[in-house]
Amino acid sequence: MIYTLTLNPSVDYIVSVENFELGKTNRTSSEMKNPGGKGINVSRVLNNLNIKTKAFGFVGGFTGRFIKDALRNEQIETDFIEVDGDTRINVKLRTEQESEVNGRSPIIHEEQVNKLKEQLQHLEAGDYLILAGSLPESLPKNFYFELMNELEGKGIYTILDTSGDALSESIHAKPFLIKPNHHELNELFGKSHESIEEIVESGKQLVKQGVQNVIVSMAGDGALLINEENVLFGNVPKGTVKNSVGAGDSVVAGFIASYHQHQDIEKAFQFGIASGSATAFSDGFCTEKNINELLQQISIKHL
Repeated sequence: MIYTLTLNPSVDYIVSVENFELGKTNRTSSEMKNPGGKGINVSRVLNNLNIKTKAFGFVGGFTGRFIKDALRNEQIETDFIEVDGDTRINVKLRTEQESEVNGRSPIIHEEQVNKLKEQLQHLEAGDYLILAGSLPESLPKNFYFELMNELEGKGIYTILDTSGDALSESIHAKPFLIKPNHHELNELFGKSHESIEEIVESGKQLVKQGVQNVIVSMAGDGALLINEENVLFGNVPKGTVKNSVGAGDSVVAGFIASYHQHQDIEKAFQFGIASGSATAFSDGFCTEKNINELLQQISIKHL
């Protein structure tokens, strides 16, 4: 079974405004309200690929109900923990430039943390747990480490997709996969990676610290996968970028979808790149059809 964990979900209010003027009343040309959060995005992509997941996380208030109802309508199974306060709203403004205003998360109390830890203890060997996104302000920076450390030795594949302190504090929990982009890798190591060789060297350092697989996405320059046995490079297929929301989450979802079925790292890496690109080239999340259309354009090379 594949489980996703979104500790800091949101309702994403995506608005498009033509000729936006600061300080004046503007009217939208289009708008959408979607359940948001990286783990939720992974569940939605996997659902598009006919792979069932169960979504864990914290939700509250009328915005939390919106998220549960929206996922139920997509026939995605959830087992969220209710918290006081409202799940945050993130506003994404699409105009001449794209801007975001992210809301603050509700406070997570010890009782709710304990409920989550109890949920995770029911996972079994061979299950996948995707821990994705930012941490609520009320949780410690090493919270992902705590959760993964409590699952150590149970044979669970843990996948960590976060950034900043939440990532750096969790490396030593030895996740099966992490997926920083090149900007997040720069932040993690406190330096600018100017070449593929420098990225590979940093990836190898992460593997030495216990991470089993590191995928570094480099936007239009392709992606790298580093583990103990291989350094793989995959190119990005040709297409017009329409959507930046969820492309990285689609890489994770595509990788896990393929690896779960075939246990083949190289094939999973290729499918992950195709999934991320298919989402970037679409108005919504990728589908199996548009992923398969891109697969033949992606070649995986051993470096």
